[in-house]
Formats: sequence, C-alpha cells, structure tokens
Amino acid sequence: MSTVLEQPRQVRPVDNTTTRVAPVVAVKRRTIDSILIGFGVVAMAAFAVAGGLLMWGHNFSSDYVTKELSSQNISFPSADALTKGERADLVQYADQKVDTGVEAEAYASFINGHLAAVAGGATYADLGKPESAAKADVAAAVKAGKSTTEVAALQAKADVITGQRNTMFKGETLRGLLLSAYAWSTVGTIAGYAAFGAFGAAAVMLVLVVLGLIHHRRTPRTT
Repeated sequence: MSTVLEQPRQVRPVDNTTTRVAPVVAVKRRTIDSILIGFGVVAMAAFAVAGGLLMWGHNFSSDYVTKELSSQNISFPSADALTKGERADLVQYADQKVDTGVEAEAYASFINGHLAAVAGGATYADLGKPESAAKADVAAAVKAGKSTTEVAALQAKADVITGQRNTMFKGETLRGLLLSAYAWSTVGTIAGYAAFGAFGAAAVMLVLVVLGLIHHRRTPRTT
C-alpha cells in the first residue's frame, strides 16, 4: 500500500484594497471660450475707463496751464533783444506770448540768466545775512554818531543789497511758478500718451472678444 503525500496548498492573501480611479473632469471648449470672453470684456472695460480718466487728466492739465499762463500776460522779448542778451537759443520764441508748458520752461531759463547777473550768482536766501549785516552797520553808525556822509554811504550799500534781494525774490518766485506750470504740462502730456495707449489696448481686447464670440458660436455644443 502506497502513501501519497499531499502538498499543502498555498493560500494567497486577499487584497481588500481597491484602486480608485480619479474621475476625469472634462471642460467643454465652449466653457473655456466663455471664460476667456468674459475676461476680455472686463479687461476692455478697464482699459476704456483708464483711457477716459487719463484723457480727462490730460485735457484738465492743458487747459489749466494755458489759462494760468495766459492770465500773466508774459511775452518774450524781440529777436534782437534776445540776441544782444546772448540768448540766441530762445530766438524761436521771440515776441511770443507764454501760454504753453514748453514756453514756460524757456522763459524760466531766460529769467534765470538775468538772476545770475543780479548778485553774482547769490540767491535770495544767500543775501539774507549780508542784508542784515548792512542794516546793522547803518544802525551802529547812527548810534555812534557818525557823519551824515558815512551813514548815507552805509545806507546806500544796504539799499543795494535789499534791492538785489527783492529782485531775486520776485524773479525766483516767477521762475518757480513757470517751472511748476511746465511740470504740470509735462504730466498732462504723459497722461495723453498713456490715454492713447489704454484706448489702443481696449481696441485690441475688443477685437479678441469679437473673435472669441465667433469661435464660441461656431463650436458645437457637445464639445
């Protein structure tokens, strides 16, 4: 009698884990077109509004500068006077009324040339101490009982410095106002260029929106 040995069976482990497949979200082409079209409309509106505001700023700046400068009734000297004054670089503005930012800058340069010759390049602030010292000398001379001639000479010196300082004050003030007008004019000009750029961008976005609408219309609803 033969004995057959039976091999034990191998029990495979049961895998209770299941592989989950992430669901695929399909975005329709028409949906993408709708999103892009909406973004384009918003961008177009933003560019258009920005362009309108920038153009308003440009017009406001230009009108304000022109009105303010025109009210001052400032005009350039004749061509001969400018040439004799060694300002041939300003001959192109001869006899013209100052009513633009560029002309305001040019006239400010004209004033600066005159101011440089008033007190040897000293400014209004620089003349403060010399004026005070000259007036103190006059007061000291009177107090000390100096002669009328000496007091008059000191007073004349003080008057010269005071006159120079008054001239510098008026000239520097006018020059500062003219340069401020030029600055506002420059800002307005930049705003005008930026406005055209914004309007151009709005036009480009309009074209893209129209093309997007055409593509959206031609795309089947099932895709």
